[in-house]
Amino acid sequence: MEKNWRKESVIYQIYPRSFQDTNGDGIGDLKGITEKLDYLRKLGIDVIWLSPVYKSPNDDNGYDISDYQAIMDEFGTMEDFDEMLTKAHERDIKIMMDLVVNHSSDEHDWFVESRKSKENPFRDYYIWKPGKNGEPPTNWGAAFGGSTWEYDETTDEYYLHLFSKKQPDLNWENPRLRSEVYDMMNWWLDKGIDGFRMDVVNFISKDQQYPNGKKHEGAKYGDGSPYYMNGPRIHEFLHEMNQETLSKYDAITVGEMPGVDVEEGKLYTGKDRQELDMVFHFEHVSLGDGSYGKWNPGVWKLTDLKKIFTTWQKGLEEDGWNSLYWSNHDQPRAISRWANDSEEYRVISGKMLATCLHTLQGTPYIYQGEEIGMTNVYFDTIDNYRDIETQNAYEDYVKTEILTHTEFMRAVHERGRDNARTPVQWDDSQHGGFTKGTPWIPVNPNYKTINAEKVLEDKDSIFYYYQKLIKLRKKYDVFVYGTYNILLEESEEIYAYTRTLGDETLLVMCNFTEGNTVFTLQENIPFASKELLISNYDVETDQSFSKMEIKPYEARVYLLK
Repeated sequence: MEKNWRKESVIYQIYPRSFQDTNGDGIGDLKGITEKLDYLRKLGIDVIWLSPVYKSPNDDNGYDISDYQAIMDEFGTMEDFDEMLTKAHERDIKIMMDLVVNHSSDEHDWFVESRKSKENPFRDYYIWKPGKNGEPPTNWGAAFGGSTWEYDETTDEYYLHLFSKKQPDLNWENPRLRSEVYDMMNWWLDKGIDGFRMDVVNFISKDQQYPNGKKHEGAKYGDGSPYYMNGPRIHEFLHEMNQETLSKYDAITVGEMPGVDVEEGKLYTGKDRQELDMVFHFEHVSLGDGSYGKWNPGVWKLTDLKKIFTTWQKGLEEDGWNSLYWSNHDQPRAISRWANDSEEYRVISGKMLATCLHTLQGTPYIYQGEEIGMTNVYFDTIDNYRDIETQNAYEDYVKTEILTHTEFMRAVHERGRDNARTPVQWDDSQHGGFTKGTPWIPVNPNYKTINAEKVLEDKDSIFYYYQKLIKLRKKYDVFVYGTYNILLEESEEIYAYTRTLGDETLLVMCNFTEGNTVFTLQENIPFASKELLISNYDVETDQSFSKMEIKPYEARVYLLK
């Protein structure tokens, strides 16, 4: 397997709005990131994935960009960005920007021009269609509710927006638009950034027939996703992007790709394909979705999670590469979603999740606050939530009496995006040390007990556990390049597997339950010596693999030689 720094890195995602505020306006800023670089260096990460910091009216918290080459006023200035970039590089930390080019803001100059007339030179930068019999061009439903089409009376046509109506989709069929995007990417790469995480990038090629989508029972809109996910020209566009920009730099790339399967994943990330380094898939995060998706979630099974991870581990084993994540700005907090956020088990189960993720093959992502054990927030009123998706879903499901207020709030507490967006809890002072002002979204009330200052003082904390995992990954090639094989495939309690490289094998076991269980190694793995590399409980080193008692949420990693 070809070795490179992208595979060996650990990436830390920063959601700037909620990271650290230095000027007291209640909104995180670039100076706040610069201030915390030594904290991140102490953790041991290699790359920061920076969620959008571009100029934006903030309809979708910066994922609606009005100027790709300017900084959002609330976050600071381009000088602040340059200082952050320089100081990160001085600490051997790379910066991966968020690239949002499926859509722009409706306040971008391109769209302002585009909507003026059908003859405007920028008209074809976006996707405009006439209506059909007084109805939108297709029956597709948008990700944040309503139709994907917005009528514009100036030219008596509709424009496409797969997300908010303030996020019109760019027309990638237009070579002039593509050239503008590549020029902008090169501008940032020439400035010295180290790569891009690409927002819903597998949506940029649409089926040019624009057919109606299938309507599911009770649905107001049709499902248009087969006509814009992994579309007909997607590989052509990404290959062209690679040739025009990425191949000219030593850049890291990851594509966020809802609806991608492992066979598509191989095409996007294969080394001879010259497209991307890795993709984010969504198969595991939709486990437990109900009939209304995450808005009426049910239970999920460990065997289903293992099956998904194993499919991707084996599928990209020879060619391609995995991104590994439990959580990000669009997902709930990892411990609350996948483990146990009770006082008794929060830290131990958080360490177990970290063990499982960092010992799989792929590049691990840590979402801000994960390393201190932050949890979901349980606001009791919908008014405390800021997320456009949550607010619109409340209108769609509660105001129409599809779900009760209580049912919907339970879903928000479990799966809403704002769970990950409450400010990072730095200490036990007011607002968790995030701001001296009023935070843009309330801080999780548990900041008094869960905060960075507290974990840094405790040598047995989750922070130092993450730090140790990162150090082990840098010390042993088997963590990065070892071949994965699953054990105990049918167990609903234990996720166990091996990673093998040459004469070294990692044996990983993770208990996903709050019960005691027994691990029995049924496979014959020849070894002359064994060493316990990391565990989240104190362990007697002479235990036999034939019958090993495993405690609630216990995790162990052995090195066998």
